[in-house]
Amino acid sequence: MDHADLVIQDVDVADGSGAPTYRADVAVKGGRIVAIVKEAAAAGCQRPRGTREVDAEGLVLSPGFIDMHAHSDLALLRDPDHSAKAAQGVTLEVIGQDGLSYAPVDDRTLSEVRRTITGWNGHGDDIDFSWRSVGEYLDRLDHGFDGAGIAVNAAYLVPQGTVRMLAVGWEDREATPQELDRMRQLVADGLREGAVGMSSGLTYTPGMYAKDAELTALCRVVADHGGYYCPHHRSYGAGALEAYEEMVTLAREADCPLHLAHATMNFGVNEGRAPELLALLDKALARGADITLDTYPYTPGCTTLVAMLPSWAGEGGPEAVLARLRDDATAERVRHHLEVVGADGCHGVPIDWDTIEISGVSDPGLGSYVGRTVRESADLRGEAPWTTARRLLVEDRLGPTILQHVGHEENVRTIMRHPVHTGGSDGILRGDKPHPRAYGTFPHYLGRYVRELGVLSLEECVAHLTGRPAARLRLPDRGLVREGYRADLVLFDPATVAAGSTFAAPRTLPTGIPHVLIDGRFVVEDGRRTDVLAGRAVRRTA
Repeated sequence: MDHADLVIQDVDVADGSGAPTYRADVAVKGGRIVAIVKEAAAAGCQRPRGTREVDAEGLVLSPGFIDMHAHSDLALLRDPDHSAKAAQGVTLEVIGQDGLSYAPVDDRTLSEVRRTITGWNGHGDDIDFSWRSVGEYLDRLDHGFDGAGIAVNAAYLVPQGTVRMLAVGWEDREATPQELDRMRQLVADGLREGAVGMSSGLTYTPGMYAKDAELTALCRVVADHGGYYCPHHRSYGAGALEAYEEMVTLAREADCPLHLAHATMNFGVNEGRAPELLALLDKALARGADITLDTYPYTPGCTTLVAMLPSWAGEGGPEAVLARLRDDATAERVRHHLEVVGADGCHGVPIDWDTIEISGVSDPGLGSYVGRTVRESADLRGEAPWTTARRLLVEDRLGPTILQHVGHEENVRTIMRHPVHTGGSDGILRGDKPHPRAYGTFPHYLGRYVRELGVLSLEECVAHLTGRPAARLRLPDRGLVREGYRADLVLFDPATVAAGSTFAAPRTLPTGIPHVLIDGRFVVEDGRRTDVLAGRAVRRTA
C-alpha cells in the first residue's frame, strides 16, 4: 500500500452498520479511507504506514455523526469555530428544517422569514444575504469564510413554509392552481440545485395553512427528484397519533420517502403512548413504506414563544401578529385559545405556563426573563402569566425562544430503540440559556443511553447516528467505515464520552471525543478545535 497521510492504529472500529466492533489499523489518504487492516498488530502482518500515526488504543473509531435535524442555517456562516457541533463529532448537519429557512426567497420573503425565525437564528444583521435561490445558498456554504469552507458539512431541505410564503403569502386559504404550480416549480428547482428533500412546519405559519392535497402534490415532486419529506407534523400533543397517521398516509399517496422530525410523544395526554406510535409505523413499514425518524435524547422541547399562538393570530405575517397582540380585544382572544381551548400552535393542549421557560431574547434589556418560566416572571411582577407573555412578545418583537418541559423519559427511550430511528439535535444555538441538546445530543446518546443505561448497544447507537442517516440521505460514500469512503471520522473514548452541556450550563463542550476528522482533516485534535474549515454543502445525488 502507498504511504498514507494518516494511520489510526489499534482502534476499535464501530463501522456504522451495527455490526460488532473489531480491532484494526485504518489508513487515510487524500480525504478517503484507503485501507482497513484488521487485528494488524496481533497478526504480525505488514501494517500500513502514514505520515502521521495515531495510537488509538482504548478509543472507538466511528463514522462522523450526522445531525438529522439542525438549525445552524446562519450559524454556519457566522461562526467558523462552530464547536457546538464539531466538538460533538458532528460532521454533517441537515438544515432547512421545520418548513422555514432562507432559500428560496425574494426580497419580501427574506425580510419576513428573518423576522419569523429570529428566535431560531437571530435576525441575521451580521450576515450578507447575497443569495436568493437554494443553489446560491449552497454555493454560499461552499464558499464559507473567504473561500475556505465552513466548520462541518451541511445538507439542505427545501422549506415548504418559505415556499408558500413566496407563492401564496400569509393567508389561511387553499392555494390557487397557479400558486400550486409555482410551489411545485420552486420545490423542483431547489431539489435540482442540490437540496436533499423538503421540510414542513405544520404548527408554524404559513406552512400550517397547507391542506393535505397541497402537501401531497409537493411530495410527488420531491419523490420524482429522489428526495424525502421531513415534516414537523400538525401535533405532538392532543391528536399526535392522528397527526403521525396523516403524514404516513400522505407520504404513501405521494409515493414519497418519509422522515419524521423530532418524533416525540409529548404532554400529559401522551405519557406512555410511544408504543402506539411505533405500532403505527411498524404497520406501515410492513406494507413497504419508506419511513425513518429522528429524536433528541432529552425530555424538554425548544422553540419560539410566538409559535405557541393559534394559527389565526399568525395570518398576515410578523407585523400582523404584533398588531393583534397590541389590541386588547384580540389579545384576549389569543389568551382564551391558549389557556382554555388549546391553540394549534401549542399542539391542541391548553398551555401550562409552568412548563414554558424563556431561554433567550433578542433584546439584552429583557434578559431578566431568561432562565425563568413565564409563571415565575409573572409572579415576580404580580400579574397574570399571559400579561407577561404578551408584553415579552411585543417588547422583544416576537424574538423570545423557550424551553417547553412537556416530554416523558419512557417515551424518549422507547422511540430511540426503534430500528428506523436516527439522531437529531434540533439544536437552537442562540439565546442566553439554549437547550443543552444543541451542544450535547451525540455524546449524551453515547454516555447516558449506551454506557450508563444500556438502552442501546454501542454498535446500535453508532449506526443510529451514522450509517442509517447516511442511507436516508442517499450518500454513497459517507456513514460507514469502509475503504473508499470519505474520511469523516470520530474517535471517542467509550468509558468517558459524555455531554458537558446541562440546563444550567448549556454551552459546555463534551468530554471523551479527542479527534474529529472531515475529509481526513482534523477539525478537532486532542480535544481542541483546530482552524480547519473542511465543511461544504452536501448536495443530493441521483
